[in-house]
Amino acid sequence: MRGYLVKPKLADGKLPGVLVVHENRGLNPYVEDVVRRLGKAGYVAFGPDALWPLGGYPGTDDEGRVMQRELDRGLIVKDFIAGAKYFAAHEACNGNIGVVGFCFGGWMSNRLAVHLPDLIKAAVPYYGGQPTAEETANIKAAVQLHYGGLDERVNAGWPDYEEALKANDVEYEAYFYEGANHGFHNDTTPRFDEDAAELAWQRTLDFFAKHLERS
Repeated sequence: MRGYLVKPKLADGKLPGVLVVHENRGLNPYVEDVVRRLGKAGYVAFGPDALWPLGGYPGTDDEGRVMQRELDRGLIVKDFIAGAKYFAAHEACNGNIGVVGFCFGGWMSNRLAVHLPDLIKAAVPYYGGQPTAEETANIKAAVQLHYGGLDERVNAGWPDYEEALKANDVEYEAYFYEGANHGFHNDTTPRFDEDAAELAWQRTLDFFAKHLERS
């Protein structure tokens, strides 16, 4: 699976890896920047592009949305599972894998935690759709969740997800950002909320530092 990979230049030996999953528009410059931020934070980071079977991100988000709607979600999940396995075996990665994703990528972060319980150590979905209670029973990763306080559609699924996380003794943290909307982390759109984005990102880095071993 094609994508964008960043490894810290001064790294000596293998490092933990973080998979970065884009929104519903392909691997755009915003998500590539998130990949670079994780590289600067000391991780091998990989941003796969769901649009690679169609030639990759087309250059604009509007075109990317149209292209992604043409793809079967089940096949996209299979591609990302394969991409995560490839990434875990990369020569620069020590096999300790986290995942962070936004919108569609938040949904995918939850999916990867469900489908790869022995691989994903930490999952950080931002405003992503939730798995079912039956699916949640498969999760072994620690989970940190970020939601915009105004995002009623996605937030409606949180109570059932929290109940399932508790029932299965999954370690989790959940944060709601008052006044922030769906997509608040994306600094290229009008919905960007700088305060919420900065706080959520620091929490994300702290969470990965806690759960992704560097040995």
